[in-house]
Amino acid sequence: MLFELLVPQPAGGPGSARRDRVADAVAVTVAAAYGAAMVPLGDATKPGATIPWQLDVAIGAVCVLGLLARRRRPLAVALALLPFGAVSVMATGAVTIALFTVAIRYRGAVVAWLGVANVATAAGYFLLQHDPAFPLWVDLLLRSVVTVAAVGWGLFVQAYRRLTRSLRDHAARLEAEQHLRVEQARLTERTRIAREMHDVLAHRLSLISLHAGALEVRTDAGPHETAAAAGAIRTSAHAALQELRTVVGALRQGTASRPEPPQPGLGDLPELLGTARASGMTVGYACHVPVDGPAVLLGRTVYRCVQEALTNARKHAPGAPVEVRIDGGPGGDLRVTVTNPCTATGRPAIPGAGLGLVGLRERVALAGGRVEHGTDGGTFRLQAWLPWPA
Repeated sequence: MLFELLVPQPAGGPGSARRDRVADAVAVTVAAAYGAAMVPLGDATKPGATIPWQLDVAIGAVCVLGLLARRRRPLAVALALLPFGAVSVMATGAVTIALFTVAIRYRGAVVAWLGVANVATAAGYFLLQHDPAFPLWVDLLLRSVVTVAAVGWGLFVQAYRRLTRSLRDHAARLEAEQHLRVEQARLTERTRIAREMHDVLAHRLSLISLHAGALEVRTDAGPHETAAAAGAIRTSAHAALQELRTVVGALRQGTASRPEPPQPGLGDLPELLGTARASGMTVGYACHVPVDGPAVLLGRTVYRCVQEALTNARKHAPGAPVEVRIDGGPGGDLRVTVTNPCTATGRPAIPGAGLGLVGLRERVALAGGRVEHGTDGGTFRLQAWLPWPA
């Protein structure tokens, strides 16, 4: 409860109204108790008092009730109560609480001037008495000690509240930044999964389109050839559905709750090329680097480069031979070169959004490399340079 009184929750928070009521009750009670204790100790009940002690208590009670407005106008309440400290001992409790409230809200210079004025009222009270019970220095010392204690405690509470508020703001910013990082990581992961889905499904679906196009053109194909093409279509469709189901499941459930399936690398290129040859493509392959030489990420990027190149060749130059060459070494670049003749066929073009090469360029850039592609003398060439650390 003491901590809640010293460092309240932000305005409008749960329980803030109840906390304010409790704080006001504590302030009024302390002010009344201090003033009541000072009445018999001071000059109010002594012979020669300026005003009767009953009037002193009445004035002090009114001042105590005035503290109920200290939350809305702390400085105005303090200025209004200060003069009563020169005529009423009972009012000194209310004046002390008013100074404490101002010390919580205002700068030190304003509080210091109010404290000096409060000590000065002690001298005024002494001069108004006909036969003071104590010398002037006693009144000044007591009023100074009480004023310094109230002002010092109020300034401490102000600094403590400011520190706590800054810590709360810092914690809120950290929490917001953490949510932002989580969302950014989730978006990055979804983008990566979408890129993988594009690469895999584009390759599988282009195989399906190739076999379906062959069945459409070869009207004289025998039963065995038709059955083989249909089997290849079924296998490719089944693989595409499995991969699509894996990707969609990762998107729905998140990748943190399930292990990521192994990704293909440089060692899986022969299988990829074998699938392409089985679909009717003519693919030449020359690899002058050891399979276990490059890092896993580097090998995966090489695999995706070759896969995208085969997909584009199957889409735009069906039936044309494709040459794949991989060379390089540690400390330099790992080079991937894929070439195929540009041929024109009467078959309908396989639709594409043109995002494959864009995604490939982004993937290679993430690995620190670069990609170039274009037509040169009737030959389409795709080249990628990937840094291979020594």
